[in-house]
Amino acid sequence: MERTLYDQDHEDFRDVVREFVVREVVPHQERWDADHLIDRAVWTAAGKQGLLGLAVPEEYGGGGQDDFRYRTVMMEEFAEVGAASLGSGFSVQDDIVLPYLLDLGTEEQKRRWLPGICAGETITAIAMTEPGAGSDLQGIRTSAVRDGDEWVLDGTKTFITSGILSDLVIVLARTDPAAGARGMSLFVVERGMPGFTRGRKLDKIGLHAQDTAELFFDSVRVPAANLLGTEGRGFVHLMERLPRERMAIAVSAQCVTETVLEQTLDYCTERTAFGRPVADFQHSRFLLAELTTQADITRVYLDRAIEALNEGTLTAVDAAKAKWWATELQTKTVDRCLQLHGGYGYMKEYPVARAFLDSRIQTVYGGTTEIMKEIIGRDLAAGRDTGRGNVTAKRHTAD
Repeated sequence: MERTLYDQDHEDFRDVVREFVVREVVPHQERWDADHLIDRAVWTAAGKQGLLGLAVPEEYGGGGQDDFRYRTVMMEEFAEVGAASLGSGFSVQDDIVLPYLLDLGTEEQKRRWLPGICAGETITAIAMTEPGAGSDLQGIRTSAVRDGDEWVLDGTKTFITSGILSDLVIVLARTDPAAGARGMSLFVVERGMPGFTRGRKLDKIGLHAQDTAELFFDSVRVPAANLLGTEGRGFVHLMERLPRERMAIAVSAQCVTETVLEQTLDYCTERTAFGRPVADFQHSRFLLAELTTQADITRVYLDRAIEALNEGTLTAVDAAKAKWWATELQTKTVDRCLQLHGGYGYMKEYPVARAFLDSRIQTVYGGTTEIMKEIIGRDLAAGRDTGRGNVTAKRHTAD
């Protein structure tokens, strides 16, 4: 089916991204993997090329284009070269952190932080997960206590993307222990604040170049001016912005799925076994037909969800559907495609091997598949309680 998501402006942008990837990303990926760290230089190069802060208004140094399709173009081009580690860091900054700063930041905060972010000189992270609290953020223990014009922050965060390189970190902390979810707030912690330290760079099975770290806050005195949003509404702020985060993960999953399928089809066409191409065997044909069909149908749903995100109508439930389905399909597709490569699929020199290692986390972060299904299931139950009936009611209301 013909895809209608993009117009010419997006395709022109694709040319810019593709040239950037060839020049600034591909030559360095092996070294980044070996070093388990991405050079800051690629961030500043992206900033000069106008690839960061796409949704940030021009007055703050951004692209002034709040159209998620441009971010989707970037994800597609990064997937083509297996740049999942860099793509993850860019996504945290543009798809997760920036919406908080744009929606909740004061004018002073925006002028102080956004220009550096858009230039690639300031790298950001968001710190929610703790050693004892992952999907259930109401279990966090990091605390912030008001002391005059400052907040004193204490606690530990883990699994933080860009934890080593980050210059600004949005931290979720308890400001009223007795208020439960209503007693959490967001703070922006800056590099160099006394008591803010970084632990070890975590040794992951995939995304080797992407720096995931532990962060420690030992009586860090955060200025009151660094409170982000409304005190006590930190948990609500998080929930309001999760749909975009989950859509970013879903789209990146789809991009990898499509790329690996294309690479595997080429491999099966060229590779021979028992005197004929692997693609000529019925099992191979049927498997590729199944995976391609699932990918094509998923793409239709995601494209519509991208349009809904741009329109401001994407629900948390629909984003949860996109996230769990696309990531589960990604892991399934990459696993089956590795099998079709035979022993060569286990060799790191083949892109499918890198994709296999990098893909496994997709069904975990941003909310596990199980949590996504719980969100959807609760919505279905709520619909029954309010008389909406079964899943077909949504379709009927549009008639």
